[in-house]
Amino acid sequence: MLPGISDKKSYRALGVCAAFLLGTATLPASAEGPTLSEEAFESSKQLYFERCAGCHGVLRKGATGKGLEPSWKKTAKDGTVTEGGTLKLGQERLEKIISFGTEGGMNNFSDIMTEQEIKDMATYIMMEPPTPPEMSLEQMEATRKVYVEPADYPTEPLHGRNWENFFVVIERDVGKVAVVDGDTKEVLAHIPTGYAVHVLKASEHHSINEPENPGRFWYTMGRDGKMTKIDLWQNPENMLVAEVKIAYDARDVAVSGDGKYVIGGGYWPPHFAIVDAETMEPKKVVSTRGVNVDGEYVEESRVAAIYTTPHEPTWIVAVKELGQLWQVDYTDLENLQITKIDSAKFLHDGFFDPTGRYFQIAANASNKMVVVDTDDYKLEAMIDTGPLPHPGPGANWMDPNCGPVAGTTHLGEGLVTVWGNDPEGNPDKAWKICYEVETDGAGLFIRTHPESDYVWADQTKHPEPEVQQSVQVISKETGEIVETIQITEEEGNVAVHIEFNQDGSEVWVSKWNRATSKEPNGEIVIFDAKTLEEKARVKGLFAPTGKFNVYNRSNHVT
Repeated sequence: MLPGISDKKSYRALGVCAAFLLGTATLPASAEGPTLSEEAFESSKQLYFERCAGCHGVLRKGATGKGLEPSWKKTAKDGTVTEGGTLKLGQERLEKIISFGTEGGMNNFSDIMTEQEIKDMATYIMMEPPTPPEMSLEQMEATRKVYVEPADYPTEPLHGRNWENFFVVIERDVGKVAVVDGDTKEVLAHIPTGYAVHVLKASEHHSINEPENPGRFWYTMGRDGKMTKIDLWQNPENMLVAEVKIAYDARDVAVSGDGKYVIGGGYWPPHFAIVDAETMEPKKVVSTRGVNVDGEYVEESRVAAIYTTPHEPTWIVAVKELGQLWQVDYTDLENLQITKIDSAKFLHDGFFDPTGRYFQIAANASNKMVVVDTDDYKLEAMIDTGPLPHPGPGANWMDPNCGPVAGTTHLGEGLVTVWGNDPEGNPDKAWKICYEVETDGAGLFIRTHPESDYVWADQTKHPEPEVQQSVQVISKETGEIVETIQITEEEGNVAVHIEFNQDGSEVWVSKWNRATSKEPNGEIVIFDAKTLEEKARVKGLFAPTGKFNVYNRSNHVT
């Protein structure tokens, strides 16, 4: 389960995942098993989508989180049969797990769900899961809205600001994205998007077919499957130019190297959709259901990460439950060419090495980092790590002993794992662990900049407030923690996600308030990247989580 919003009325008003809530399964016909009132069932179904489906799956088959089916039976190769399920755990045990979390990385929900919500949720996950509907291209097209016609786009920035040092900031709990001027620290806009945006991507510098003005257009992907297009050259009030819904539950988005297409990946339905980048018109939808690396058919095989390959006219699409990376050639949509690369389960998020050739992605349930050669369309390596690697946007840097390296934090323990990633210049170090750093707590994100002497890691997944409210700074030279910085001591707040400004002189960290509020309740805390001293705070934000610097992201600066 992941933390999210609890203000159901506000998101129902926004129409969050309305179709999801019309799933074909309803209250069980029999009263012999666990039952809920119709109101409690619907409320729990919405709450499960908001907080639990991301880790445990819509059909509750499990992925990063454990399966939550009412009952299951597994037969091992030696014929041994194991049975389990939420019914076997029972109401009381489930309530405790939801309330207090687990050592495996699940948050406690005692401070963000009421006792009654926890009680109802425990009952709900002992009932058969609802099955949501599918979504066709025609249904996607019906959701498309154009607010500014492409013919009316400005030919130069209208605001006269240094837009390449803008930060696009996720305001998770209000379904918005803020635009912050990185030079002046002003909040320029709060742009309505989908619910709980997970990822934003821009057009990027590409080695082939360079798009016009990389970084100008940004595309968001909400948890509710709504994709929005943002034009940073517009005046703040007109930056939202178009939107379309491509799924009921989704996570990632990417722009083709030539800037012509945008791809969005669905958690449900398990598919990806390709839309016209200019008009947002849906062009193609492809199911990702299939046979996983263990030879089993998977109905809910979700799209986790999607990235544009810098050297090829392709996207790399991580199909989570299949344990496969699909390299999708976008040059001919009518005859789409897809190369399926087997790796490990369950694929989550990743990043490229500095050359742009190798994609490094976490298979967190397998405790591995997977490396794919996107120039040759093949698996390069799999690196064993600690439990549940989670690099987020990742980090690459130069190590004095191993040469070029990359690193990841872990959901399962306080650990940063560092490996060599230069097979050309340092083949004996490539795809081998260089060193590990024990941190105070499990984290979500790691980040650095070529101009920085340090690597920064958050500790958001640790259960103790003092730890989850701090970030740790690691020296590139020694591989040791040189500073632990307390971002906040306010109850209910955590430190999450790190991003550098354009020239690498500043580090921005989110102070995220987990409680939903109709008033601004979060901040971004800014530090001097060399002295590690606090410089400023950006206030007036609603639960800021991820933030993305325009120049760094469109130029592959990690």
